[in-house]
Amino acid sequence: MDRRDFLKKVAAAGAVTSLTDKLAHAANPSIPYRILGRTGEKVSMVGIGGYHLGNPSEQESIQIIRTALDSGINFLDNCWDYHDGLSEVRMGKALRDGYRQKAFLMTKIDGQTKAAAAKQIDESLRRLQTDHIDLLQFHEVIREGDPARIFGSGGGMEAMLDARKQGKIRYVGFTGHKSPDIHLKMLETGFAHNLTFDAVQMPLNVMDAHFDSFEKKVLPVLVKHQIGVLGMKPMGSGVILKSNVVKPVECLRYAMSLPTSVVITGCDSMAVLQQALDVARSFNPMSQQEVAMLLARTDPAAKNGQYELYKTSHDFDGTFQNPQWLG
Repeated sequence: MDRRDFLKKVAAAGAVTSLTDKLAHAANPSIPYRILGRTGEKVSMVGIGGYHLGNPSEQESIQIIRTALDSGINFLDNCWDYHDGLSEVRMGKALRDGYRQKAFLMTKIDGQTKAAAAKQIDESLRRLQTDHIDLLQFHEVIREGDPARIFGSGGGMEAMLDARKQGKIRYVGFTGHKSPDIHLKMLETGFAHNLTFDAVQMPLNVMDAHFDSFEKKVLPVLVKHQIGVLGMKPMGSGVILKSNVVKPVECLRYAMSLPTSVVITGCDSMAVLQQALDVARSFNPMSQQEVAMLLARTDPAAKNGQYELYKTSHDFDGTFQNPQWLG
């Protein structure tokens, strides 16, 4: 795909998301909502990342979650392994006192065997203090053999589908940050087993647009099959900002201008949450000229993935450091 085709795609996506945002904005004056693929669920265009909630004090993390929910953000991200379960425990406490009803709750499991996955699902439900999870995803699908293992006999998908039948979860998805080709393999494995995922999570940012791009390879497939698009790492966990060629607000606007259902961003302070709220409330899709200028500016820094360490190193691979989590 050349730059001209890319800009046309962004412009078209911007027109669609702009209309969707305006219609949803009338119903919720705080944060624009978008539709999560073919599920029909309305989710806030920005979501709160679970990992960063383990960084501040418990009191502040609860305040961040409840302020977000009170402000119109309804999409909450988490994972069974974040801070050894601490992120889920804190979120569970924050969702007391009626806050669970305000949230579209997503968490992730690492287990790729039926036994490991089932155990982690029940642990997440207990920590989150809820009887159901709205979207459960397989975490870190980052190895070539992961799709076959998850879908194989006695694999994690069996536990996932059992949990869905039991009402413990509503929707099924997967995440990964290593390679768009592995994402495509997971999607194709699902199709071969008559399963179309409800949502898929992946890095979508200004650097990804240039290097081994999820945006160019995976995003069109998700849009074609009406699979909910969860964009993560809009700032590459802060690493992209170290390039000194792009600002946080630009990172968020760029990701939101793509056909994402939700852009998940880590908020470890009230100030960072406020930044995300401000960008969402004032959001207008980037114009073709803005996109062209931003891509031209970030192109030199994006070469070789030097600011996308989640692709080029094991720094972000929790299951590489802890293979026992896979089962």
